[in-house]
Amino acid sequence: MTTPARRGRPGYDLESLLQVAVKLFNDRGYDGTSMEDLSRKLGITKSAIYHHVPSKEELLRLAVGRALDGLFEVAESTEALDGRAIDRLEHLVRGSVLVLADRLPFVTLLLRVRGNTKAERAALARRREFDHLVTDLVKQAEAEGDVRPDIDPAIAARLLFGTVNSLIEWYRPRRGSSPEELADAVCKMAFDGLRA
Repeated sequence: MTTPARRGRPGYDLESLLQVAVKLFNDRGYDGTSMEDLSRKLGITKSAIYHHVPSKEELLRLAVGRALDGLFEVAESTEALDGRAIDRLEHLVRGSVLVLADRLPFVTLLLRVRGNTKAERAALARRREFDHLVTDLVKQAEAEGDVRPDIDPAIAARLLFGTVNSLIEWYRPRRGSSPEELADAVCKMAFDGLRA
């Protein structure tokens, strides 16, 4: 049995094209990156890129979708858990840190979108949906007496995920902490605090 021929230029399938596009989008900004820039970086023609995707915006949609899909997989696994809301919230935070570490370039790009295109607006809508899930968990944890009642749950959720999201600025895989150690540190800070 013969294997089907792979589409596109050897060495450049959709996945490798997406990896390079995300790197360029993060380095230059989405708006500052042209398909010409991408074709030069890859050493292929623009038509070879269009063989895989119909537009630059589709590359953006696929990239931010990769990050969002990971976060929503964690959210779904969190919703399936029994137990106290605070424990589910910690599971969500821990899992989100692991997604960030695993899909760092994609999450970085997601956190930089501003809503200038249809793909960006769709990504921002999904981020707001995720934010609402976090806020709801904080509200449940407060109702169960596990979270301070004097901090607005929406603010607590934003501060919590502001901490998680800040990791894109300094975390680099293979330098120091493993993703699991990083998730442990974030959860200890967020749920236990700094005081000994």
